[in-house]
Amino acid sequence: MKVFVSWSGQRSKAVAELLSDWIKCVLQASQPWISTRDIDKGAIWFSEISDQLRETAAGIVCLTQENKNKPWILFETGALAKGLSTNRVCTFLIDLSPSDIEDPLAQFNHTSPERSSMWGLISSLNSCLESARLDERILKQVFDTYWPKFESSFKEVLEATPAEVDVAPRSGDSILAEILSNTRMLAGRVRELEHRASIPSDPVIEVGPPSSILKILAMAQTPEITIAEIINTAKILGVPISEVESILNKYRLIETPLFSKRKHSGPRSETDSK
Repeated sequence: MKVFVSWSGQRSKAVAELLSDWIKCVLQASQPWISTRDIDKGAIWFSEISDQLRETAAGIVCLTQENKNKPWILFETGALAKGLSTNRVCTFLIDLSPSDIEDPLAQFNHTSPERSSMWGLISSLNSCLESARLDERILKQVFDTYWPKFESSFKEVLEATPAEVDVAPRSGDSILAEILSNTRMLAGRVRELEHRASIPSDPVIEVGPPSSILKILAMAQTPEITIAEIINTAKILGVPISEVESILNKYRLIETPLFSKRKHSGPRSETDSK
């Protein structure tokens, strides 16, 4: 499984190299790819990176205060997102907090250099390995073994690569504007869902005998059910009298006096009157 590690700037580059090595130690079946090491001599770097992006199963974008809005980071992140689901692309916040990130990068899952967050990252990558994935118990042991090394090395990288420029923290107005934009977007989606729910669905068209008649048919073929029970059920279901009489005559082999009418309604003879 190839893991594309994206970077821009010296601090981001150093952390990306550390992260690439550490992931390989914890998940030996993975193949972290980073442009500082893995582009062959003489290769056209842009074409090589584009090819690797197409073959990637997961992506990690190493973000700093200075590169979070750089065009190259946005290009690689967009290319990753185009080929992968968003839950397989995450940002690694080197010297940032989630509130510092603006759209479109704010839409991705964020990982911070903390133990619990890094465990979540490794667990997600492990699940992408499919048949080569480690059992969670083994994965936890390997993670616990290599975590102290990552923690100490990460601190050394931060000390060795001071921020090249002072970046002002994100303003409250910017954060509020993003919240407002996202709220409006969510409200629009809710209205759309409510509109869809209010549209009546197409009526169900029954094919064959109505379900009420089928029920009476089934009851008529069950000897334990009395004729009176069948008749009462038919009245409740609104089954026409002629249908019930026909069913009972067929399956119970009797004429039901409740439904039958006199077939000879002519004048009564003297014999009839006696």
